Amino acid sequence: MLKILIILVFLSIIASLGIALFHLITNKETSAKTVKALTYRISISLALFILLAIALMSGLIQPSGIGMQMQLQKEKMAEQK
Repeated sequence: MLKILIILVFLSIIASLGIALFHLITNKETSAKTVKALTYRISISLALFILLAIALMSGLIQPSGIGMQMQLQKEKMAEQK
């Protein structure tokens, strides 16, 4: 459920960026709609960042990239010494 929410928020960020590009291309004399769309994009991005931080701190998501694997290897090597 959380992954679907994150994907939907990310897609809304991309859609907002596309809307801003459309308004930038079509309305060359005024940029109010472009600025509004980019402001929405920034606020949605901030909301996604906060959502990811809360999910990470609460344990709903776990990091699982190469950095996490390297950290686990360092911890394992430190325990062996």
